[in-house]
Amino acid sequence: MVASQIPLKVRQGFILVFVLLVALPILFFSIGKAYYASLVEATEKTLEAHLYSLISEVDFTERGIIMPSTILAPELNRLNSDTYAMIYRDDQPVWHSESAVNVNFVPEYVETKAGAADFRRVQYKDTIYWQLSLTVILNNIDQSEQARFILLKRNDALLRLMDGFKQTLVNWMYVMGVAIAALMAVGFVWSARPLQRLDKEIKAIESGDIQQIKGLYPVELQTIKADLNLLLESQQRQKERYRASLSDLAHALKTPLAVLKSSPLADDADAQEQLDRINVMIEHQLKRAATGASDTWKKQTAIKPVLDSILNAMGKVYRDKDIIFHCAVSDKDYFLGDKTDLLELLGNLIDNACKACRSQVDIQVIQSKSLRIVISDDGPGVPEDKRESLLTRGTRLDTYESGHGVGMAIVSDLVTSYHGTLTIADSKPLSGAQFTLEFNYNGKK
Repeated sequence: MVASQIPLKVRQGFILVFVLLVALPILFFSIGKAYYASLVEATEKTLEAHLYSLISEVDFTERGIIMPSTILAPELNRLNSDTYAMIYRDDQPVWHSESAVNVNFVPEYVETKAGAADFRRVQYKDTIYWQLSLTVILNNIDQSEQARFILLKRNDALLRLMDGFKQTLVNWMYVMGVAIAALMAVGFVWSARPLQRLDKEIKAIESGDIQQIKGLYPVELQTIKADLNLLLESQQRQKERYRASLSDLAHALKTPLAVLKSSPLADDADAQEQLDRINVMIEHQLKRAATGASDTWKKQTAIKPVLDSILNAMGKVYRDKDIIFHCAVSDKDYFLGDKTDLLELLGNLIDNACKACRSQVDIQVIQSKSLRIVISDDGPGVPEDKRESLLTRGTRLDTYESGHGVGMAIVSDLVTSYHGTLTIADSKPLSGAQFTLEFNYNGKK
């Protein structure tokens, strides 16, 4: 199925699902990564601050490096802190902070130039730390030497902050998801309203309630509105020309035919048959010219009243046969086309069924996404090798006592003009002929 065949509501649902299930999780992940990177950067800045604070507090004497009992950074004075500080000289520890009393590992040596700091992620005894190292040169009046300052911060501290941030972010994401879903739903409904109004007007035109689209629409739909109205006006003018031409033609042919049928020529049976045939063919061609196929907009015609009228007439015409009619049709079933065309279709088929049947004719109407009309009889049926020729003008089977074989051709042409199908088969329930009309409306109501 191509994108243009997907209903608008389904496409809007896809967009909403994409936003909620794809876009928001990607946004959540991106924000989380960015926040963690900011925590790492903040950790580096904090350790640098502690480092320079330690360097400022160092007292380098002949006895070596001396640090005050309490240093300025409070995190380094607590035993349960997650931040540690150490000083090494010639790879030997010479001092550590109060917070590093229980530290039982030796930080790895990172060779750097004096004055160059090194910040990295390290792991000691299954615990991850962020480590900042700096080698400095300490000197006094008598001597100078290098000392390595190392500051460590447990990654667990960052993860705890990260967990708290994620929980807050999740809560806000829920709020954002609900807000976005609500706003998108309102936006979808709002944007679809003009299309829904246009659809209602088109249906009103199909049902014959209005003749033109008159609603106010956004700029994007103005061109469509104008084009549809032009099409409707053109169709109306064309129909009026057809009616005028047909009226003139019918009037012009009526008198000559009447004269011929009353002349001595009509006394000949063959001549009378040919005149009748000409009359039927003229009526057929006139009807074909004005058929519903020329209508761009086909009106909905209720099927049940038309069937009731036809069956009432057939009951009178074939009173002697005492035919039993079984009709299954709903009040909601409709034919998307002209009422006259429906009368022609059903009238011809039911008339043929009445001629061929012994005592029973069944009519079944089934409507869902398509309209299906099945007409069956309990007559002798139509031989398979003659079904195709029966739809050819002028062909008549011996089953029928009268007629000139034009009726089925009219039915075939009308079905084709409505882009439908006509199928002839054997009727299993009645053992006679079965004629099936089918029109696909694609679920149009």
